Amino acid sequence: MNKLPPTGSIEIAPSILSADFSRLASHIAEIEAEVTMLHLDVMDGHFVPNITFGPGLVKWIRPKSKLFFDTHLMISDPIKYAPEFIKAGSDFITFHLEIESDPMDVINTIRDHGAGVGISIKPKTPVESLEAVIGEVDMVLLMTVEPGFGGQSFIPESVERCEQLKKMLRPDQRLEVDGGIDADTAPLITVAGADALVAGNAIFAQSSPTEAIGKILQSCSP
Repeated sequence: MNKLPPTGSIEIAPSILSADFSRLASHIAEIEAEVTMLHLDVMDGHFVPNITFGPGLVKWIRPKSKLFFDTHLMISDPIKYAPEFIKAGSDFITFHLEIESDPMDVINTIRDHGAGVGISIKPKTPVESLEAVIGEVDMVLLMTVEPGFGGQSFIPESVERCEQLKKMLRPDQRLEVDGGIDADTAPLITVAGADALVAGNAIFAQSSPTEAIGKILQSCSP
């Protein structure tokens, strides 16, 4: 199982939510040499108003890629389904604080199955609500748009929220952001402390995904 890249670098995590599923394998192969992480957005049509895919897709693409599979469960019952995604090939599972289950039960279940753990909050959830569990995860995912659909605009208030979160994290914990990330917003959010950037349309909707990745990384350079 792949490990989350250690802190000290800016990592781009292309989201396959914006990829062309009719040629998904070639899309992934195209960006394989440019990144270390691949972001998999899982939605259940209940926790968020959209449905994407299940463990079967992860199982299908796992043999086709050596990338770190960063799986974001935007679902109501992660404790039930996380083991299936790990079995299918997910290296890392991020779930939402806003679920009804006890977050520690979910964290322990994911770790018991051998994967890394992240926790995410929606744009309207107070950053302070993470205080009780933030020390138990490897990465925090700050949603910078309302979860559910790709192609949304970055919420400007996310920069201040990112700064708040960064102060709550240990040096070995990553801070990931997801929503409206491109070459314009990436420098704002990395200065605020983010070091893992999920990007969908800004990569896969472009004529050259590899060039798009390069532009985002270049925009974050001092």
